[in-house]
Amino acid sequence: MLNYKTSIKGDITHSDLEIKEIKPIMKLIIRGKTKDFITAIGKNLNMVLPTEANTSTSAEQLTAFWLSPDEWMLISNETVSEDNNTYQVEDELIKNISEVKLGAVTDVSDQFVMLNIKGTKVFDLFATGSPFNFNDFKTKKGTVVQTILTHIDVIIHHKEINEVNLFVRRSFSQHLHSWMSDSASRL
Repeated sequence: MLNYKTSIKGDITHSDLEIKEIKPIMKLIIRGKTKDFITAIGKNLNMVLPTEANTSTSAEQLTAFWLSPDEWMLISNETVSEDNNTYQVEDELIKNISEVKLGAVTDVSDQFVMLNIKGTKVFDLFATGSPFNFNDFKTKKGTVVQTILTHIDVIIHHKEINEVNLFVRRSFSQHLHSWMSDSASRL
């Protein structure tokens, strides 16, 4: 069994704002440029990667976020087993993408913490610590943004109206979590 340790100290609930860590979630970074890469990904994942900036696509078990013209983050839609850290999706992609030199597959499951944030004050919270203008973002389900939140790089996925998934590097997650708790208590 793996020894998964979280840096997050409990869930946060303040005036119509709920923040909790979702774990464990498979997170992969996939990179490639060629048409063969895109075709191979589609066949292996049974989904089309998003090709427009700041968008996402979802299938039954996976969601893909556009991060750059040749980079995507792929996450599992449900939590995975804590008993091991091998993923069938990763193994298939390595075999059919990396080993045939179409692109690269990197497991970043332990590098990023995923926080689910729900409530009507989600974007009020973000406005207190981010230079990004969330006015258009909050109306478009499925959008993705890489931005700064209280001087920390984050990836934010607009999952549903008033619900986002936020990805932060593990080494910054405790600080960000503390900041969110403090800021949420003042909204």
